Amino acid sequence: MSRIASLPLFHQITGQNVLVLGDGPAAEPKRRLVERAGGEVVDDLARAIDEGVRLAFIAYDDAQACEVAAINARCAGMLVNVVDRPELCDFTTPSILDRDPLLVAIGTGGASAGLAKHVRLRLERVLPETLGMLAKALEAVRPMLRARFPDGADRRRAVDAALREGGALDPFDPAAHEQVADWAAGSTGARTGAMVELTLASSDPEDLTLRQARLLGEADVLLIDGDVPPAILARARADAARRAWDAELPSDTAEAGLTLVLRFRPAD
Repeated sequence: MSRIASLPLFHQITGQNVLVLGDGPAAEPKRRLVERAGGEVVDDLARAIDEGVRLAFIAYDDAQACEVAAINARCAGMLVNVVDRPELCDFTTPSILDRDPLLVAIGTGGASAGLAKHVRLRLERVLPETLGMLAKALEAVRPMLRARFPDGADRRRAVDAALREGGALDPFDPAAHEQVADWAAGSTGARTGAMVELTLASSDPEDLTLRQARLLGEADVLLIDGDVPPAILARARADAARRAWDAELPSDTAEAGLTLVLRFRPAD
């Protein structure tokens, strides 16, 4: 069995006290994180011990002070995170991509917070802002799905078919949340083919808009018009079919999924 470096968990702390020790710039992000997750910040170790606090973030500037506080908090039964000291941590905090209620957490076990951040930034560019709305819409139709598919296995298969790439509720489709009610009622099928034209003015993939990066990442077929830079093509799906664009091709050449007509017209 393959091993993982740590056990990823989503911990509910709404309304709960969480210990955050430290006054410097390393402590402030932890306070914001706790408050963003609905927790209440406690900054006194003795009070935290008396109240049975379960989580502690320690961010003193002094290394020895961090070690002492970590020992005391852990002896009191708390799970401890010491900023920039993974060897003293019971848990680490990931880089978070928020599409509420959908969360994507990227961690390296303390090896490199910078790496986790830049992976998240890449994902930010391709995951639609509407993913949270899709999650909420799927939650809303649960009773309808249970009535339509009483058997749990049948229900899981139906959901899997809808959410797969090219399915009726493909998560990479920004409008997927608008189709959930009709899909749950059985009035929609799999997504049919579509053709989208995309003209780029820069050869730098960092200049791609969110929409352009998402289209490149989900296209099944690329119809390439002209000398599209390799750096741009590298952002496309590796298994996407690639063909030269022919202006005489009729629009119905789009296959199941998404066909992207890709053009490069450098800005003057």
